Amino acid sequence: MWPDKPVTFVQLPEDAEGVHFGAFLGQELVAVVSLFRQGEQEAQFRKFATLQRYQGQGIGRQLLGHVFAHASSRQLTLVWCHARSSAAAFYQKLGMQVAGAPFVKNGGEYVRMERWLTRA
Repeated sequence: MWPDKPVTFVQLPEDAEGVHFGAFLGQELVAVVSLFRQGEQEAQFRKFATLQRYQGQGIGRQLLGHVFAHASSRQLTLVWCHARSSAAAFYQKLGMQVAGAPFVKNGGEYVRMERWLTRA
């Protein structure tokens, strides 16, 4: 996600409280995402990334599908993220909706995306 930054750039103080998911092809970790509960009914996913050579193959889509199913099974009703504005169409294909105005973070334009879940 940030190949030109050190690992500490993506580490968060709350990492120990999150649920971390990975997609593997054989022994290689090719995609990651972390889910952080926000209150009783919602969670934010962060640090979603797929190795560049594996992008566009549906791996990230499948990984996020697993995250949505996990959140639903935990009785959460809303999953959201701060997505790069340029990636909004990808998230919309996964049932997410833009919620709010774009904003700038780390030099890039982002937007909040949300997906309401049905309970498992």
